[in-house]
Amino acid sequence: MDEFWVFGYGSLMWNPGFPYEERSLGRAFGYHRSLCVRSWVHRGTQENPGLVLGLDRGGSCKGVAFKVASDHWPETLDYLRERELVTNVYLERQVPVQLADRRSVSAVTYVVDRRHVQYSGAITPAEAARVVGSAVGRSGPNIAYLTNTVAHLREAGIRDHWLEKVESLIPVADRSA
Repeated sequence: MDEFWVFGYGSLMWNPGFPYEERSLGRAFGYHRSLCVRSWVHRGTQENPGLVLGLDRGGSCKGVAFKVASDHWPETLDYLRERELVTNVYLERQVPVQLADRRSVSAVTYVVDRRHVQYSGAITPAEAARVVGSAVGRSGPNIAYLTNTVAHLREAGIRDHWLEKVESLIPVADRSA
């Protein structure tokens, strides 16, 4: 492997947690961003699961690609596996990504395992808002995850109308949680 890229589509975009030498907007192909993972650790509990993003099959997804220097590959991969594979709801994959400057790279990312018990499948924005509005996990309130993600997507010039709809259905007073 000549280069090591990581593709982020949710909190990894704004909180990568590893050193990188290049950051670029990019589009991953074959998957789309979806609020489809019932979070039992970071944004909810088994008794009151939250919802976090996964890459689900089909379509494409705009996000952020990070190029990691070769001397940081091993610890970055270890870190990502510890962060993303807590309950094994994600599968580590290499996906094609087209960067903003039109370069094509292969990037490590984490896609949802549709066979896993934490996969929520398709839910309505109203149901997602209800879940997000009531869940809290090790990393804080589920609402904070959603609002931070939507804000960072907007900041990057990425519109995700479905996530924006979910956020709009959460009472404004609750969004500051």
